[in-house]
Amino acid sequence: MRRLVKIILILFIGLKSYGQFNPTDNIYLFNPLLLNPAYAGSKGALNVMSIYGQKWLGIDGAPRELTFSVDAPLLDSRLGLGMVITNDRVGVVNENQLVSNYAYKIAAGENTLSFGLGAGVIMTNTSFSDLVVVDPGDERYLADSKLFAVPNFSFGVFYEAPAFYAGFTIPRLLSFDYDYTNNKYSLDNNFSNYSYLLNTGLNLGPGSDISFHPSVMLRYSMIPASAKFQYHLNANFGFYEKIWIGASYQNQGTVSGMVRFNVNDQLGLAYMYDFQISKLGNYSNGSHFVMLSYIFNYELEAVNPLIF
Repeated sequence: MRRLVKIILILFIGLKSYGQFNPTDNIYLFNPLLLNPAYAGSKGALNVMSIYGQKWLGIDGAPRELTFSVDAPLLDSRLGLGMVITNDRVGVVNENQLVSNYAYKIAAGENTLSFGLGAGVIMTNTSFSDLVVVDPGDERYLADSKLFAVPNFSFGVFYEAPAFYAGFTIPRLLSFDYDYTNNKYSLDNNFSNYSYLLNTGLNLGPGSDISFHPSVMLRYSMIPASAKFQYHLNANFGFYEKIWIGASYQNQGTVSGMVRFNVNDQLGLAYMYDFQISKLGNYSNGSHFVMLSYIFNYELEAVNPLIF
C-alpha cells in the first residue's frame, strides 16, 4: 500500500508541479494572461474574466480547473497590472494559485512592446482519505497531506502591431520537487527545467464584416521525461466583430473547436471543446471549457478576443 501511495504522489503531485506552469490546453486563446505576464493591461481597460474547464470526461478523477483574472492599464497605459487566481483539482490533489502580473509598455505609434514579470504562490494538498481502501488496515496510510506553499516567478515579452502580434514566455523560473522521505518540497533555480513558449499570429481584416486570425504556439521544454517540442496551430474567423468561430490542432493529439459571442462591447461568452485523437480518446469523452468576460469603461473600437 505504501508503494501505491507513492505512485499516486508521483502521478498527481508531479503532474501538477510541471503541468500547471506549462498548460497544454487551449484556454490561453481566451486569456493570454494565463501564460504571459506582459499581456497585462493590453485590453486598454479594466478586464475581468473567468474560465471553467472539465477535462477528459468519462475518466474518474479527471482534471477540473477554474480561473479568475483581472487586469488593467495604468499611467496612460505605460503600465499594466493583473492578477490570476486558479483552482485545479486532479483526482485527490487540490491546487490553488495566486499570481500577480506586472507589465511595462513602450509605445511607438500604433505598435506596443511590453515586458512582463509574474510573481505568485502555489498552495497544494492531497486528500488521500478520499481514496477507496481495498485491503483492511490500509486506511492508516491514507492520512491527508499538509498544505504546501511554494513560490513561482515568470517572465514574458509581448509585441503588438495592428495586424501582427508575438509573445515570448518563460512561465516557470523556479523548479520544485517533492521529497517523499521528508514530506516537503525543495526549490531550485534549474535552467534544465525551463520551458520556452513562443506565440505569433496575424490579425487580418479587423473592423470588417469578416476577419481572419491565424496563430501558432511553439513550446520547447527542457524538463526531463516530458515532450521536448509541442506546437498548436490555430485559425479563427470573426463575423461583424460579434461572433468568432475557430479550430485548433495540437501535436500531442488534440483537436479543438471554439465559438465566442460578444453580447455587446463589454460582455463576452465563449465555449471550447477538445477531442483527443490520441489513445486517450478511447477512454475520454473530450474536454469542455466555458468563458465569461467583461470589459469596464470600454474605449476601443475593436478588440480581438483571440489576439494571442
